[in-house]
Amino acid sequence: MFSNSMIEASTSQVGNLLQFLAWVADRPRTYAETMDAWRTSCPRLSAWEDATTDGLVDMEREKGAARGETVVVLTKKGAALLKAAQEAPTSNTSQRSAR
Repeated sequence: MFSNSMIEASTSQVGNLLQFLAWVADRPRTYAETMDAWRTSCPRLSAWEDATTDGLVDMEREKGAARGETVVVLTKKGAALLKAAQEAPTSNTSQRSAR
């Protein structure tokens, strides 16, 4: 599904990671909002940690904001991974088309 060079998260965490990337891609998210929604102490739900470690997200100062809040954005690598996942056929679709 994904090459090892693109992502280091275990297979069981990929779905959670992809959900996180889609959430970030949906609209600008502040760092505070991201931490509120995604920070966890559970080692099995480490989407934020995996995404930052693997270079899939980055933080930037929001342009035009008076306070210059930090926003979480997808990197090119993160956007490419999300796009590949969205374009990949699911196993259910493959099984149905084979019938």
